[in-house]
Order: sequence, then structure tokens, then C-alpha cells
Amino acid sequence: MQGIEPGSTLRVGIDVGGTFTDLAAIDDASGALLRLKVPSTPHAPELAVITALETLLAEGYASRDVAFLGHSTTIATNALLGQIGLDLPRVALVTTHGFRDVIEIGRQNRSAVYDLFVQRPRPLVARDDRFTVVERIDAAGNVLVPLDEASLARTCEMLAQRRIDAVAVCLLNSYVNDAHERRVARAIEAALPDVPVTRSAAVDPEYREYERFSTAVVNATLAPIVARYLERLAQQLNERGVSATTYVMRSDGGMSSTLRVAASPAAIIESGPAAGVIAAASLAASSNGAKLLAFDMGGTTAKAGTIVDGAVRLATEFEAAGKSHSGRAIKGSGYPVRFPFVDLAEVSAGGGTIAWIDDAGSLRVGPLSAGADPGPACYGKSGVATVTDADVVLGRLHQTHLLGGTFPIDASRSRAAVETLAAKLGLGVEATAAGIVTLIDDAMAKVLRIVTVERGEDPREFTLVAYGGGGPLHACALARELGIGRVVVPAHPGIFSAQGLLVADVATHFVEPVLCDVASASLHELERTFALLEARGTEELLEQGVDAATIAFRRSYDARYAGQSFELSIPHGDSLDDVASSFHQAHRNRYGYHVPEERIELVNARSNASGKLPRSSQSAASEPVIPSAAPQAPSRGTNHRDNVKRRVWMDEQFVTAPIYQRDSLEAGATIDGPAIVEQYDTTTYVPDRWKCEAGENLVLVRS
Repeated sequence: MQGIEPGSTLRVGIDVGGTFTDLAAIDDASGALLRLKVPSTPHAPELAVITALETLLAEGYASRDVAFLGHSTTIATNALLGQIGLDLPRVALVTTHGFRDVIEIGRQNRSAVYDLFVQRPRPLVARDDRFTVVERIDAAGNVLVPLDEASLARTCEMLAQRRIDAVAVCLLNSYVNDAHERRVARAIEAALPDVPVTRSAAVDPEYREYERFSTAVVNATLAPIVARYLERLAQQLNERGVSATTYVMRSDGGMSSTLRVAASPAAIIESGPAAGVIAAASLAASSNGAKLLAFDMGGTTAKAGTIVDGAVRLATEFEAAGKSHSGRAIKGSGYPVRFPFVDLAEVSAGGGTIAWIDDAGSLRVGPLSAGADPGPACYGKSGVATVTDADVVLGRLHQTHLLGGTFPIDASRSRAAVETLAAKLGLGVEATAAGIVTLIDDAMAKVLRIVTVERGEDPREFTLVAYGGGGPLHACALARELGIGRVVVPAHPGIFSAQGLLVADVATHFVEPVLCDVASASLHELERTFALLEARGTEELLEQGVDAATIAFRRSYDARYAGQSFELSIPHGDSLDDVASSFHQAHRNRYGYHVPEERIELVNARSNASGKLPRSSQSAASEPVIPSAAPQAPSRGTNHRDNVKRRVWMDEQFVTAPIYQRDSLEAGATIDGPAIVEQYDTTTYVPDRWKCEAGENLVLVRS
């Protein structure tokens, strides 16, 4: 590999996906962007991480050259979904006497209203492992019943007699006064010194006890699993001489040190999907528009999120391991977790998604995926038809290899797999493959509508940023469906999420319940609350090595009309009148109406703090950016086609389309569809009536 210089330092981001594990690294000395994809190892994800890193180091770098390592992982999600090899630990719950079953009773939400046999998610804590202590604090924080030390001692004794792996302490109203909860946690830690203890008020200091209890229990459940994973990863890195601190992407798009993540593993459940949206946000300045729609299609799923005025849209609650329907989360199907996360819609639609015939003889696609192993039929390990196989049959993908020639495929196996379905349908092979693509495009278009139309946004005002291994292949069809006229394909879309790890800030989040009417609220008291939250945020960021001069804060409220059950997030504003105005506007955008005369309640005050690591921990660049090209890639001429063309199925017939190599396109070059643009980590399909403009990014515009 060219460009290696003495004293090189590397900033490395590694994103674990369902099919591939992606690595992106910036060489400080040469400015080169280094990129790599290796097959994921689902049963031991750290192995693929180490394989990717070793492959990079084998190109001439030393372990000491790694100055920063960012990581996103699906370990938490996979554990809750029941992945084989990730057995859930035995967790105990300690709560207020009389509230032992809150965690199982939950809410009235039913995931399937008319299904008489619907089953709720199995409790993460067995009933025999739920214990109570005598105490009671009211909603104002007053002690009604002092903590009974005898009941606490009995509980500690019973816990010590069991093989408990983690404990969640969830006392009633601890969000407003956590004195009893702290005392209980200290006693349990003394009785079980090697067992992690999660306090509900520490991870979710908000009212509504079921959601707070659930968040604490999920955190306690994940604590041993995530801690062991991070320990294995750290050991592997140490054995290879990599001493850089590892930072992990959180669900809200911020990075945290492994020490912080081990204490709050519920914060990384949506780690992987967040990284790509953060990378998309980094393109906002050059997007010729304030609104971006991030679209990621990988090997197993497709995800979408929005960036408005440079800010990623966040939500404050989700259901971990829950089910979805057409990209919408099904309430009551998972475990509620109250932690900020990038507001995403997700659907089981990726390159490995399996096509099949249902009992009625109709073609279906998903939700099952062939994943990394055995993968699509063209990988040579299975005979099931997938979306990737359909794209191969239609001529949109290379017929002999992927990943720039390093990953051979067999197009004949794709055709045979699709032909099996075609025979059952009574259709031609190409028509069946086109049907597979149409169905998967329709499923993905729905998630784009969810994060725009259903959030009060007009998708026609957005630019679609397409990334992931399959995003650029399907982007134009989705854009046409939603009336979007402009698509941006980043320089390296297949490793875009890994690049997001290189530009994300270290961040933290704190919340404090305020529960007051806007009309009678004290601005002084609210300012005091934010000041306290920001002091805590500053302390935590400094402990993680952030440069104090770069720390910034974002204030917001959870607000609602009096009597409503759920809240909307609104910015802090310069005055309470601004807060009220922002809420009315947000309510009108979301629900189509507002009620000016109705009382507005502020429920929570939130503070997001973020900052950057010192230059010595990153590259020498003052501001991390996503490079638009790999400097080590050789130039191959202007608009060079290599005289290669391929038959591509379009409008029920084959047409001859030119094949371009992206690294041979000069800035300003234009391509009229139909055409194919190939590169190491993805393929971009330019349909008829679309024009592709080469530059820092590929920009596709409807003609």
C-alpha cells in the first residue's frame, strides 16, 4: 500500500454489520482514507473486528500507529433477540414492597390486538428472582415509609444464596428522591461484590415506573454480556499491541469510552444504525439543502433517518428487541428503553433478504435473511434466492465478483435460485427477479415515508443520501417513488457507517424531571437545572479525555398539552414564550393541529453535551471530516469505461448499459442513464431518465 510515512498515526472506525464488518481509517501523515470489508462473525463479532484490524496493520502499519479506535456493535441487540451463543444472564430485581410484578404487568399495549393467542415478550427477570424491600417515597420526594433495614438485610441474604449475574434496583418514585435506592444498591454491592448493580434513577430518572423499571432491567441484563465482549475485545487488542482507548458509538450518535459503555450498555442497543446517520450529517454543509434523508441498505436491513438544519433527529424511547410492521415499531412487542436514540425506521430488507413463495402461491421477500453465512446463492454456500441474487440476474451487479475482484461470486447460482421461484410462479427468470426488486423497493420506500411524512415532513424537500452496500443500487427507484429529485452517493458508501465513527463527537446526555406548566414555570429555576446538568456533562466528558475548549451543549424539553400521555421534544428557547411557540409548532407538524389556549406542561429538561478528543487522540486535522476519495487509488483517465458494457434488465427487456469505474471519473463528468458505476464497496445503478454527476460525491438528478 502506497502512502505510508514514518510516524504515521491512524484513526480507525470499525462497524460490525449483519453481513460484513467494515473498517475505515484515516492516515494522519498522508491523509489517505483506507477502507476494508471482511465477513462478519455473528457468534463472535470481535473476531471480525480483529481480522479487519490485522489486515490493515499487515499493510505496513505498526500497532502503535493506531491513535484512535471507534467501534459500533450489534452485540446488545443480538443478545436481546436471542442469538445463539449469547445466553441472557440471570438477573434479579429489587423493588418496593407491593410492586414486584410491575415489570411483567407493563402497559395495556398489545402487539396484536385481535390475536387471542398473542404472547408478550418473556420477562427478563423470573418471578422468583424479584425481591422487595419495605419503603415508600411519594411523588413529591417525601419519605412516607422509611427504608426497613431488616427487609433489606433479608433481601441481600437471599440474593447471596442464588447464582445471580446482575441486579436491577427499581424503587417507586426514586426519580425524584433516590436516597433509598442508593442505600439498597450499596448494601447489595457489599453482599455481592462481583455482581453489577443498576439503579433505575441512575439510568432513567423519569416518571412512569414501568418504563423506568424496564430500562433498568434491560441495562442490568446487558451489563455482563457487553462487559465480557468489551473485555475480550480489549484483550485481543492488547495482545496485538494496540493501546489506543476504544470508543463505542451510542444509540444517540455520540461516542463513549468502553468504561462508560460497560456501565450503561442500554445506551448502545442502536449503536450500529446511528453511525451511518452521523456520517450523513457530516455532508449537510455540502448538500445544497438543509434537509437530508439518510438511507442505509446493508446485508440484512434497511434503515432511514433525517437530518434537518444539520441536526440529526432524535427520539427518547424505543422498544428493544421489538417487532416491526412495514418499518413501524409494534408497541408492546419489545422491552421499553428510555434512552435517546437516532430516530430511525428500519425494515428487514437487505442484500441477503430471502425471496420465497407463500401458501397462496404469491412471491414474498423477507423478513428472513441469509446473512453473512450462508449468504446469497451467488456466494456458493446456499441455493436460496435473495435480493442480491435478483440484482445479479438483472445485470445490475457484476457477474463474477464483488469488492473490487476480491470476493468471487457465481452468477449461474443466482439464476438457478431465482429460476426455482420462477417455475412455481409461471414467470420468466428476469420477470421474477424484477418482482423481487420491486417488492423490496416498496418495503424500503415505506420506511422513508415513516421518517418524513409521518413526522410532518415533505420528502420532496429532502436530498436522499444513499449508502451501505446496497443503498446506491436501489436509491433512484426509492427517490422516484417519493418524488425526490436528488440523490447523493458518498465517496465510499459501503463503509459509510464506519466513517461516521471517525467524525462523531464524544457525547453524553442527562435528564431531569421538572413537571410544571410553562405559564407558571420559573425561568431562573429552569436555568439552574440546566446548569447542574451541564456541570455533570462537562465532568463526564473530561473524564473521557475530551478537549474542554470543544464542549458544547444542546438544551431541550419534553413537553405536552395538559392531560396528554406522551410528549414532544422541543428546543430550550430564549424565553418561555419561545418554548410555548415551539411546542405549538411541533404539535402542528406532527399531528396537524395545535390548541393555543391549552395549558402546556414541561415534563423533563434534557441536556446533551458533546466535545472532541484532543488532536493527539485523533488525526492532526482540526476538524474531523469524511474524505471524499482515497488518495492511494490510482487515476485511470477521464470517464474511462474500459470499453465494458453489460446487458441490464429494464422495462421488461434487456438494454445495453455502459459500466464505469468510479475512480476513473473526473470531477464534473456527467453520465446519462441507464448506466452502472462500480467501485470497491458498492455499485450505483443509474436508471433511464436520470443523470449522474461525478465530483466529491456522486450526485444523481432526475432528468
